Amino acid sequence: MTNADRARAAYVAAYGTAPDLLMRAPGRVNLIGEHTDYNDGFVLPCAIDRDTVVAAGRTNDGMLDVVAADFGGAVDVSSLSAGFSPSPSGWADYPRAVAAVLIEQGLSLPGARLAMAGDVPLGSGLSSSASVEVAVGSALAALGGLKIAPAQLALLAQRAENVHVGCNCGIMDQLISACGQANHALLIDCRSLVCRPVPIPDSVAIVIAHCGIVHANNDGAYNERRRECEEAARHYGVTALRDLSPQALKAGKPGLAETSYRRARHVVTENARTLAAADALVAGDLGRMGRLMAQSHASMRDDFEITLPAIDGLVAIMQAAIGDLGGARMTGGGFGGCVVGLMPGDRVAAVRAAIEAGYTTPDGKAAAVFVCKASGGARAVE
Repeated sequence: MTNADRARAAYVAAYGTAPDLLMRAPGRVNLIGEHTDYNDGFVLPCAIDRDTVVAAGRTNDGMLDVVAADFGGAVDVSSLSAGFSPSPSGWADYPRAVAAVLIEQGLSLPGARLAMAGDVPLGSGLSSSASVEVAVGSALAALGGLKIAPAQLALLAQRAENVHVGCNCGIMDQLISACGQANHALLIDCRSLVCRPVPIPDSVAIVIAHCGIVHANNDGAYNERRRECEEAARHYGVTALRDLSPQALKAGKPGLAETSYRRARHVVTENARTLAAADALVAGDLGRMGRLMAQSHASMRDDFEITLPAIDGLVAIMQAAIGDLGGARMTGGGFGGCVVGLMPGDRVAAVRAAIEAGYTTPDGKAAAVFVCKASGGARAVE
């Protein structure tokens, strides 16, 4: 069954009637540009062909009812007029938060029933949370007749996660989920929100492997990295680390804690790598792209300190199998999740075989590996 079929079936099973509409929003993989978005920098993600689908119906009871097909049909019920409050389950914080933010923006909705189903792996660094937020936001806005541009929807979804869920994430995840383009990555300027489509050649494969360790961006370490970046920006007297040149980074180091300096160095160098990677991808230069991805991973490991030995080992296995035409790096917020590899399509089988032969998860299982295609952003499901 597709996610749309599962969401529709869960809705009918829970509420005894067909939904009024279905909306889908994809997860994403970030090719390069990690922890640069909340520093007003540059990122290069693509939406993927895994998504969350929300079946939705309008009611008049003042309540938000949500069924999660992926949690055994679990149900959450909250009041739309009462504002946000944390859910007992945890998973329902995301739809509750999005509803609260939309109501703050003037959404007039007397009640809603939702059923959600998705196949973006949780805690994988592929933005399952943003996929849920954007899908729920799209569905609620459509039910309430509220016209929201994709970029504005992304900002509202980000606000829901920042203010209510408690993760101070940047805009990348929500923006690519809302605005993704099929067969393209987007070079996103996270200050202006300008998105430049970057074509992914048909000959290039995107391979994702999960290290088997689930991460959570709202567990404190992510927010700590953001605080360290903000401390560095204050030290240098800039609005955000995006405004810091490599020369100013070195010249202004005295008086800054070593840890904060390394965090800033990662951001400054990662922004430069991301811009260079977009040019390399346009040119079809997988050799250069691979070198930039390797530098990015080393910076995440040594300067930003967000990788783990298991992730580093998986990257090494994938890179050895890819060779010089492509690269591998951790993707996502860090401390677990997935590795992304870019490579010629004819290297996929060898990379799969190398992972199967050389890597097991910490609990002794094989790594989940899948090939994905760049997908379009949030839309209605016919």
